[in-house]
Amino acid sequence: MKAVQKTIKSASPTLTTLFEWLILVTHRVMLFALISGALLFQAPALSSGQIFKSQKTDFRATVIVSGLEHPWSMAFLPDGQMLITERSGNLLWYKNGNIQTVEGLPKVVSRGQGGLLDLVLHPNYLINRKICFCYSAGEPGRVSTEIACAKFADGMLFDAQVIFRAMPKSSTSRHFGSRLVFGPDGYLYATLGDQGNRPNAQDLGNHHGSVIRITDTGLVPTDNPFLGNSHAQPEIFSYGNRNSQGITLSPNRKEIWMHEHGPRGGDELNILMAGANYGWPVVSFGQEYFLPKPVGESTSKAGIKEPLYYWSPSIAPSGMTFYTGSRMPEWRNNLFIGSLKFKLLVRLELDGETVLAEERLMQGAFGRIRDVREGPDGFLYFLTDRKDGQLIRLGPADAYYDG
Repeated sequence: MKAVQKTIKSASPTLTTLFEWLILVTHRVMLFALISGALLFQAPALSSGQIFKSQKTDFRATVIVSGLEHPWSMAFLPDGQMLITERSGNLLWYKNGNIQTVEGLPKVVSRGQGGLLDLVLHPNYLINRKICFCYSAGEPGRVSTEIACAKFADGMLFDAQVIFRAMPKSSTSRHFGSRLVFGPDGYLYATLGDQGNRPNAQDLGNHHGSVIRITDTGLVPTDNPFLGNSHAQPEIFSYGNRNSQGITLSPNRKEIWMHEHGPRGGDELNILMAGANYGWPVVSFGQEYFLPKPVGESTSKAGIKEPLYYWSPSIAPSGMTFYTGSRMPEWRNNLFIGSLKFKLLVRLELDGETVLAEERLMQGAFGRIRDVREGPDGFLYFLTDRKDGQLIRLGPADAYYDG
């Protein structure tokens, strides 16, 4: 059980007579009654937290949970509860202000950038109680991204089934990708990094450096773009990716947007398209880490999908979501992206597929932002990636505290 508990100590003064004790108790009861009566007529207290300014609106950031160990992802349950992953391999159940460790996970190999990573609720969760999650697994010396689904009930996982294993396994411990989303077609999409080996991303014979598309049992949809290619892995939906750690549905829920890490510059924002080649490492806006030269042949090439938007220098993007709520109408349909490098939240204003403006929020205030999601209550929530990580809620500056 991981929970923050407060111990309240109280002690009565030593009284010489029973009469003095009765007087003291009477005074305290009367004082409590007066205070309680006054509070009944006061407006609700504002939530605690820090106030920040945006170009569109002031907002309040409130820490909800602390003490998380490198949290990576979160999913909101229909009843207001939440599931949170820690990269170290823990799945946490947040309920009524307490956190409990969930049992029943498959074996997770937590090494380097790997561990327990993203999770999503099944579209029919209210009926089947199924969640799907991805993690690094294998033998200690060779790992890759795996995806499993299980039934969640009463703080436990039941009937966990591995539905996908990225092949081949790799000796590296970086660039796992590992963001999940159920698309508008009901299929499960997963981003897979190149595992630190650049040629992987252009080789359809392995899964690395791609986005895959499968059913919730791991079957391959009959219209996957490379299904008839004997030299390609049938699960692959698109390829040419370095390390995508952000994927989300558009506000109209008809498109899937994703971003990915560039090397030194060249982080990209894209819309997912069947069969598309996003170019890594043939084309890139990034630079080599240890040489004063660009990565790849050029920044564009025939047959390669160009990004909608890119960042140079890199922001090191992580979780991503569109905001569609009513709490902060000034931000409605804006795209929010966590930045690991600059320790901030990026806000993008869009007109269709065109980025009109970018704003950077809360730089350095909370640390590396690993994930960002919209809650069912209309607030934004994000996770900070550190040993003592936090879950933080964003809402209007004048929002009243409601739990």
